[in-house]
Amino acid sequence: MGDMPVPSMAASRVSGPVASESAAARLLAALWVVSVTTGPWGAAAGGGEESLKCEDLKVGQYICKDPKINDATQEPVNCTNYTAHVPCFPAPNITCKDSGGNETHFTGNEIGFLKPISCRNVNGYSYKVAVALSLFLGWLGADRFYLGYPALGLLKFCTVGFCGIGSLIDFILISMQIVGPSDGSSYIIDYYGTRLTRLSITNETFRKTQLYP
Repeated sequence: MGDMPVPSMAASRVSGPVASESAAARLLAALWVVSVTTGPWGAAAGGGEESLKCEDLKVGQYICKDPKINDATQEPVNCTNYTAHVPCFPAPNITCKDSGGNETHFTGNEIGFLKPISCRNVNGYSYKVAVALSLFLGWLGADRFYLGYPALGLLKFCTVGFCGIGSLIDFILISMQIVGPSDGSSYIIDYYGTRLTRLSITNETFRKTQLYP
């Protein structure tokens, strides 16, 4: 009879660590459940994740059509403030929010969003006409009259193109599109033809460090 309390003491000593380990396991399990239900996995499982906007799709998840070109201006239709828009179609089985905020499951035939593209402001001055006038009638100042510089045109007319030197300089400047219309607009040039792109360096231009051997 005197030996009975010994096993109970041993059992209590053993049950103490077991109970603490069980409580710790329950606490970890509870924390894991909370993190899963409130984290991104839980939000996705519960439908709480906000749908992606169609304009935020990655390259390859949508395709945009070529712009519709105005034959008179050779620029995209509805070009306003140097910006036009082209329709873009998300790939089949893509779900995203369109420009109206409606979540749509696309089949590849619906417009998801309108992508802005850059365009130029033209005002009726043709590049081909300007170059031709400068080449053949530049000594009479016809190119300057055409581009809206009457004073320089009259001066070239009176001096026979500054004795030919001014005509040659104007032909080079107009051909390189350095001299353009006086109103600041751009030349009308074939949209899918060869265009001159002027490159410039600004403070935001990335300069690669030169490595010398």
